[in-house]
Amino acid sequence: MTAEHGTAELPVAEPEQVRRAFADLLRSERSRVGVAVALRVAAAGASTAAPLLMGRMIDALAAGEGAGDVDLLAAGMAAAIAAAVALTWAAAYTANRVGERLSARLRERFVERCLRLPLHTAEQAGSGDLMTRTSVDVPESGNLIRDVLPRAAVAVLTALVYVAAMVWVNALLALCMLLAVPLIALGARWYLRRARAGYLRQARTESRSGEALSATADGARTAELHRLAQARNTIGDEAIAAHWSANRYTLYLRSIYFLTLESSYVLPAAAVLVIGGALYFDGAATLGEVASCAVLSRQVMTPLNFMLMMVERLQRGFVSFARVEGVAAADAGEPADAAATPADGTVELRGVHFAYPTGPEVLHGVDLVIPAGERLAVVGPSGAGKSTIARLVSGVDAPQRGQVLIGGVDVALLPLDERRRHVTLVTQEHHVFTATLRDNLTLAKPGATDAELAAALAAVGAAWADDLDAELGGTAKELDPAAAQQVALARIVLADPHVVILDEATAMLDPRAARDTERALAAVLKGRTVIGIAHRLHTAHDADRIAVVEAGSLAELGGHDDLLRAGGSYAQLWNTWHGAG
Repeated sequence: MTAEHGTAELPVAEPEQVRRAFADLLRSERSRVGVAVALRVAAAGASTAAPLLMGRMIDALAAGEGAGDVDLLAAGMAAAIAAAVALTWAAAYTANRVGERLSARLRERFVERCLRLPLHTAEQAGSGDLMTRTSVDVPESGNLIRDVLPRAAVAVLTALVYVAAMVWVNALLALCMLLAVPLIALGARWYLRRARAGYLRQARTESRSGEALSATADGARTAELHRLAQARNTIGDEAIAAHWSANRYTLYLRSIYFLTLESSYVLPAAAVLVIGGALYFDGAATLGEVASCAVLSRQVMTPLNFMLMMVERLQRGFVSFARVEGVAAADAGEPADAAATPADGTVELRGVHFAYPTGPEVLHGVDLVIPAGERLAVVGPSGAGKSTIARLVSGVDAPQRGQVLIGGVDVALLPLDERRRHVTLVTQEHHVFTATLRDNLTLAKPGATDAELAAALAAVGAAWADDLDAELGGTAKELDPAAAQQVALARIVLADPHVVILDEATAMLDPRAARDTERALAAVLKGRTVIGIAHRLHTAHDADRIAVVEAGSLAELGGHDDLLRAGGSYAQLWNTWHGAG
């Protein structure tokens, strides 16, 4: 849980989940991955030919062989170098193409998972967590797939080929490579035991720092009005200090790890020269064999050094990949009945109790039945629980006790896609994407005809929307809040769900336009269940029934005229609204 708002961070995938997800990703491009590996092995094989031929040349010169044989060996070296260059380029080109394809697939999958996140999960996670995963972890994971992992794999393959060549030339000299193993293993073990937790902490503190900055920027006017600037500065300072501390710790890990690596590299080459010299003078090895193994030992250490340096980037990359994959597990624990299909738009609340994580109980045993096709207005004072009822019916939140059903099916058991198809919540907060008006509307109904789009816009009174190809958002046409609200309402007309919940959905429109739009929507949505959270009482007047919510309980229920005659809470609200009380 974050310290500031009691928000819950999105989960992080466990190592086994990360391995499975990564293997699945690689399998999607298995043929291209196989080609890239084969080309890399071939390139490494060509690279080993040069030092082997060099050793053969030295032995040929020492034996007094003819210039023709030496020239032939030199030509072979040149051909091997040329082949190594060509194969290395082909391997890199293939690996880069595979990496880009896998990176694109990863980004697309992440966006799909984010869009499928339940709203309450996204809200509880906070903007900082999702923002950091989007702007930091997705690029880092893409870099892991596109660059770091292929290069590390290439380094391993190349080192293995070089070691195999050393064994073929002189197995005893090849054993000198083992001298580097103890120090490398000790440093790697020390580093790996601490790295995952360290980088997870670094990513987590970065998320919290972003969350603190975002909250301060969004609430700047409130902070200034209530003289909370110093408190917000303190929260920001604490978040930045925690992030800096986490960064210092990972820097400390890298410093120790790299020191052990640098100390280990000189041992094999020095041993090859010393032991090789002794073998040469003893007649157990030729000068060419010693020279070849000396060069190969340095060639082995180059990719090995690179690979071990890559361990730090691999750790960061896999931590980011675990955070990206964690989005998929964000809602994995929610029960769902794939076979559940609401029979109609009947909405029923049975003994519903609900409390937000950081506050007292908001609803206290609410019982309410809304028949399919009815228009119900929910009214009451601010904080009474009206919007909470809307969130529960839409499935954004689930009750602590009781049930919310649509068409006889518990909303909490509906799969997310099925829930969104049957019930839609519209609030005063809308988003217009940087795209054409047509693209913004067809999000609700892909494949909708221009006539259907025009009819939906007409239904919500969007007289300004006469060009479906007009670019909206960004540097193009900026819509005012009222126009953006009309786009959101037009999407609802196109989506045509069984149940529509309007929570301040026309708040950005002037009162007369709001009433006209609501009446037009009522005509278009006739036969659908419409629940309107009424902040303007003319909306309640037009409804079939009115539910009055007070202090988290259902105080009154009935038609407009009946409730006025009853002289209860609704009558008082109505008289106050019209200045009669």
